[in-house]
Amino acid sequence: MEGSVFISVNNTDKPTVVPIARDLAGLGFSITASRGTAAYLRAHGIEAEVIYKVNEGRPNIADQIVNGKIDLVINTPLGRESFFDDRAVRRAATMAQVPCITTLTGASAAVAAIKALRSQTLTVRSLQDYYAGVEAGA
Repeated sequence: MEGSVFISVNNTDKPTVVPIARDLAGLGFSITASRGTAAYLRAHGIEAEVIYKVNEGRPNIADQIVNGKIDLVINTPLGRESFFDDRAVRRAATMAQVPCITTLTGASAAVAAIKALRSQTLTVRSLQDYYAGVEAGA
């Protein structure tokens, strides 16, 4: 719902990630990104802090995830060269219970869900209540 998001997408996905990153920034998220993604986002007017990939040195994205500095990961892997980094990022995110989204369709849906949760309260009813026509909170 809030915090810092790490974005690292393959070159094919860079144009599509711009509106997602813009929406996240508009929701108050701070954006961190790999070098290439950060440069692309900055070129399109979105402020992004650069963070090392796992194979580029330390502190890197896996370190930041483990240290609780990242609240959401958007990572679209592509090809053999990204295999080691992407695997390490997904593993660190899983271990730290940080959501890791690997498609831009999923990222777009997550942004829409965050917007919806911020604008309206969530109510829960049992299936039996739906069947009986009972209103939420009654």
